[in-house]
Amino acid sequence: MPKYYFHVLTSEGRVIDPEGTELKDMDAAYISAMEDARALMSEAILEGRDISSRRIEICDEIGRPLQVVPFRSALTILD
Repeated sequence: MPKYYFHVLTSEGRVIDPEGTELKDMDAAYISAMEDARALMSEAILEGRDISSRRIEICDEIGRPLQVVPFRSALTILD
């Protein structure tokens, strides 16, 4: 199984995922990134912080960026 790395991109720089995660394919990596974004935003909201402008960069084993997932795309805005 391929290994994917999920680096968090912030206004201050990049938080590196040093371990990575083995997943079936890129679709599974995208789902994992969405779940990670939701979990990180949930924690931040409880602390009164808005981190919705951050992004997760999905990279392969050699460090090549495959996709960037904006945290905002993990939300559905309701009235």
